[in-house]
Order: sequence, then structure tokens, then C-alpha cells
Amino acid sequence: MSAPELVTVTIDERTVQVPKGTGLVETAQLAGVEIPVFCYEPRLGAPVGACRMCLVEVEGMPKLQAGCTMTAQDGMVVKTARSSEKAAVGQNATLEFILVNHPLDCPVCDKGGECPLQDLTFRYGPGSTRMTFEKQTFEKPIPISPLIALDRERCILCYRCTRFSSDVAEDNQLVATNRGALSMIATFEDEPYRAPFSGNVIELCPVGALTSTQYRFESRPWEIQNVPTVCGLCPAGCNVSATTREGQVKRVMSRNHPEVDGGWLCDKGRFAYSHLDAADRITAPLRKAGPRRFERLTWDDTLDAVERALRQAGEATVTALSGGESVEQAYGLAKLLRVGLGAHAAVLPEDVPDRLDHFRAPLSAIRTAKTIAVVCDEPVVERAPIVDLWLKAARRAGAAIAYERPSGPVDALITDDPGCADGCEAANVYYLPRTANGRGVADAWSAAADGEPSDVKPRLLIISGDEAAGDESVRALAADADTVIGIGMFEGSFRGLADIVLPGTGYLEREGTTVNLEGRLQRQRRAVPPPCPDELAWIAKLAERFDVELSPYTANVFDEVAARVYGGIFFGDVADVAELPPRAGDAPAPGKVPGTAVPGTAGLRLVAYRPLFSGAAVERTPELDFQRPLPEVQLSRADAQARKIRNGQAVTVSSNGTSVELRARIAPDLAAGVVRVARDHAADLHATVEVTPNA
Repeated sequence: MSAPELVTVTIDERTVQVPKGTGLVETAQLAGVEIPVFCYEPRLGAPVGACRMCLVEVEGMPKLQAGCTMTAQDGMVVKTARSSEKAAVGQNATLEFILVNHPLDCPVCDKGGECPLQDLTFRYGPGSTRMTFEKQTFEKPIPISPLIALDRERCILCYRCTRFSSDVAEDNQLVATNRGALSMIATFEDEPYRAPFSGNVIELCPVGALTSTQYRFESRPWEIQNVPTVCGLCPAGCNVSATTREGQVKRVMSRNHPEVDGGWLCDKGRFAYSHLDAADRITAPLRKAGPRRFERLTWDDTLDAVERALRQAGEATVTALSGGESVEQAYGLAKLLRVGLGAHAAVLPEDVPDRLDHFRAPLSAIRTAKTIAVVCDEPVVERAPIVDLWLKAARRAGAAIAYERPSGPVDALITDDPGCADGCEAANVYYLPRTANGRGVADAWSAAADGEPSDVKPRLLIISGDEAAGDESVRALAADADTVIGIGMFEGSFRGLADIVLPGTGYLEREGTTVNLEGRLQRQRRAVPPPCPDELAWIAKLAERFDVELSPYTANVFDEVAARVYGGIFFGDVADVAELPPRAGDAPAPGKVPGTAVPGTAGLRLVAYRPLFSGAAVERTPELDFQRPLPEVQLSRADAQARKIRNGQAVTVSSNGTSVELRARIAPDLAAGVVRVARDHAADLHATVEVTPNA
């Protein structure tokens, strides 16, 4: 590939060479010069020049130009407000116009101290106003949704929010209504902004117009700390910053990892942190005291009771893991049980084929792929939402995307390799797990010991995590076990299920590591202290009773795991922005990739999927209730046409004498022969169904 043509540009008497076509804002940054912007945001696509804050003087052009819309050309000479009085007057006038109706309430505005408008007004603004009339006011706050509030008088019409809605998330729910001086931001037909990524507009807003209802009036910038960590609520592993104040998480924001999340974050990751303060949070060990009731135990009595149960069950102990544990927690539990008891039986959340690591590539590579095959019956956005945004970016760039039915248990996403030479047949493969750290938990369990599970009836079942406690197959195991021990965060998950429950921690309350769907090992940092001891602390005490050497410290446990699984990397070397490990040797032939498509079969196969906005954390975040899945059945366009079903039509979904009435939705990402219904609305439907339009 030939090197890009370099051009020479002079900005404020500083000369810099850049590839031809580089944006002028980026060119100025390379020259150490600031071109101030409001509406400009590279992640939103082509610049629109809406705010005019970037006005510059360009030699040979009679009028000031919007710098964000210009690209570097050879010999271009540019002057910003630093060296051009004409540009300075233009920027001064722009800010004066923006502030005509903008309230000067910075001390009480949630954006105060973190506000680009505030910063640029101090640096470039007029310092005083010539306007003596009253500022225009509106009703406030206007509820965009239960999660987002709009203070309309603060809006400067930069259109960042509407461009995100239309050009990135493609939900088209946030729009600009009216024209000219009457223009305003609103939701489509004044409906709540109900979309998986709606919260991103809060961060995109360069003023205090769009704010979080959860964070509103909660903290000031000088009272908070931001802790870099990784979201633990889905397998994408988006990088986030947790804002804390006085030992509580007050908000979660995106922390741009350009290879993983591109700086975006779904609403589950952004808003579900309030589950840490749930009313039924477990803060001390519990013992069953009735059919639906627990009583508290002391830690000494609890450890004694758990030790007795483990010794009585021995090898007949089965462990059900949720995939929400850190690598270190899973390894500590595995070492205690597998080394101390020889109890190797486990229900692992994921079974990841090792050969997929031969195809390892960053998620950002999806964006530049030309052909993509999604081999998964469930909606990608429900499984790993950020992957859906990469798919949309690829489609906008012209990629051909095919949705196919998997031939086996492995759900994957397969793309061509954009780095491959012409004629190369290599493909990138992304396994799509169902749990946040399923890969890391599987690594940890296998690293703890060698051995096969004994073929005996389970006497003791250990349920690790609230998500595992809600799994039907795990509950079936619990019904057959003599004793059930739970480890989790919420009483409601274990009522009527467990005999003893030990308190667990959330991903924002612990130090550790996690492995995302790419196979990327990432660092999770403790943002706030948990209301109970870390799991490793009491697992290490139990391990000591069984003569198993296990450190209670995360760093030591990780180093032990890493020596066996992750190439000997030390805990301190797992950076806040993690790199993707190299591919694991030579890749097998693309045709051998598990999960390639098979032809459709007769009938409609039901996929009862687990919605993104479900689970223990979401159930304890009331603001997310409106994001729950609608009572609908999703069909492919071909299946809908064959049955003469229209989008939004009332239909009956039936199987084996059971039926449920739902609304039909035609899903472009669904292969023929398959229908999808959220588990909440699947009722008693079975594997094969028929869908008929209602009269």
C-alpha cells in the first residue's frame, strides 16, 4: 500500500506536514494550536459546521471559514483567533450570540466545572454582554426519558445529540423540530427516548442541556473522584470511569478505548450502578429460617457450617458459576474445591473453543470489514450491545451483512480480514458469550487443577452469583441437592433456593481482571468499598482449613493464574487501556470455523432470548424499567411475507396447545425459519411455534 501524500500547512506561523485530507482541527492540534469547537465530534461522522465556534481566517479566502469542515491542502495558510483579529472578532460574536439566551447559572448547573461552553467563554468570550432584554425561558426540566432531563434554555443547537441518534445509534428518536430561532430538541412524537444507547447524548452535550436524572444535583466536579475500570455487565468489556463521592458511585461514564467501544456505552452499563444500594443487598452471611426467610449468621458460624457441608459432600460437590466473577474469584473458588476436595464438577457459563483465538482481532476491525456473517439467533444488541454499533458502522461504510443460523452451540460473528492481501481467505471471528466474564471464569477453573468430575449424585451445590441463581438449569440442580450454598449480592435471588448465603461484591467494588469477548484481559479497579468482605478473603480462610495455599490478595492470585494461562504477565502490568493479545498461532482454514450457517428447516424455531435490560442489576434500577422488552415476536421479512403479517400487527404465537398474543416486528437481522421472543413474554411456548395474524 502506497504511503499517503503529505502536504504542508501553516497555522499561526507554525508549519506542519500531514497526510492530505486531514481535518483542519486535527492538523492544528499537531501544530500545537487550538481551534475551539462545540458541534465538532469526529465519532459522529462528517462535520456539519453548525456552531461556528471554529471560525478561522484562510489566506486567499475573503470570508472567515468554519475550520472543522476544512481539510489540509498543500500550501494552506491559516490564522486562528490567536493571530487574526478578524477571526477573534468572529469567535467573540459567535459566543455572544450563543449566550444571548443561555442562562448564566454555572454554580447550580450540573455541567459547571466540566463544561466546554464555560471553558471557551473564559478563553474566547467577550467578558460582558450588550444585551439588556430578558433571556428566553422554558419549562424545565423536560423529561426526555426517565433517565434524561432536558433544560431547553441551555441548548446551543450543536446537534450532537440528534446526530448520534440518527447517524450512530440509528434509533432516530431524538430530533430537531421547527426552524430558525424556534428550533428545539425533542423526541420523535414526544415519546420517551427508549433505545439501548440513549445515555450517550448526556456525555456528548457540550453544555448542561441534557443531564442524567440519576446524577442531577448529586455532586460537583471538585467533590468527586473518577476511577478507571471496565464494565462488568456484558461480555464486550467497555472501558468506563466510575464517578464516586463519599464512598458511593454517583455516575458511570464511558472511557474511550478505540479498539473496544469507541467511547460509547449502553444504558445498562451507564445507569445500572444503583443496584449497589438495593434494599435487599446482602451485607452479612444468611441462613435459611423458613420457606422464604433468612436469618443472619456470624462469620465464624458461617465458615464452620460451610466447612462441615464441604467435608460431608466431598467430591459430590457441584459448582455453578455465573460468569460475573472476576478471574481471581473464580480461581480461588476453583482451587479450594478442586484441590481441597477433588470436587471437579462445575456448570461453567461458557464453553469457548480454543481455536477461535486463532482468529483474534479487535472489535474496531468490524467497522472496516466488507463482508460480515452474524451466526447467532439472538439479537446481537441484547448479547453484546457495543458490537451492534460496530455492525451499524460497517453497514454505513458499505459492508454486506448476512444473518445466518448457527449449526452448533457456538454463536459467532465472522468478518473478512481488512488487513489481508487481495485473494487472502483469512477471516476474523468473534465469539459472542452470554456472560460478562465467561471466558475468564473458564480460564480460571481450568487453571486451578487437573481432574475429571466424578459421576455421582450432587450432594452439595454451590451457586456463585445472582445470575446463576436465576438460571433454570441451576435451579433444577438445586432441587436435587441435599444442601445449597449461595454467593451473591441480593436476598431475592436466593430466597426459597439456598440454605446458606454468603455476601458477594459487584464489579465496581473489587479489584481484579476480566476477559472480554475478544479474549482481551482487562483490569477492573475498585471504585467504592463493598459493604462486606471481598470473596477472596473468606475463600482463603476456608482454603486454609483444607490445607490449600491461597492468598487473600488479588494481585498474588492473579500472578498465580497468569503463570498458567496468561503468559506470566504480572498484575501490575495489566494496564487501564489493555492491548489485544496476538493471535494464537496459525489459524485453521476459514471453512472449519465452528458455527457456520446451515440451511433452514421446516417450521419456525423459537429463540427465547435473554434481554439486555434484564437480570438482578436491572431489576434493582427503577429508572430502567421502561427499557424492558416489549411484548413482541420478531420475524424475518421472508417469514412475515409468507404469512401476510405486517410490522406491528397483532399475532398469535402458538405451540403444542399453548398460545400467547404478541405484536409482530420484522427484524432485518433475523434468518428465515426463526422467531425471537424475550423470555419475559415466551410463557410456556416450546421449541417450534407457528405465528398467525389475528383477525
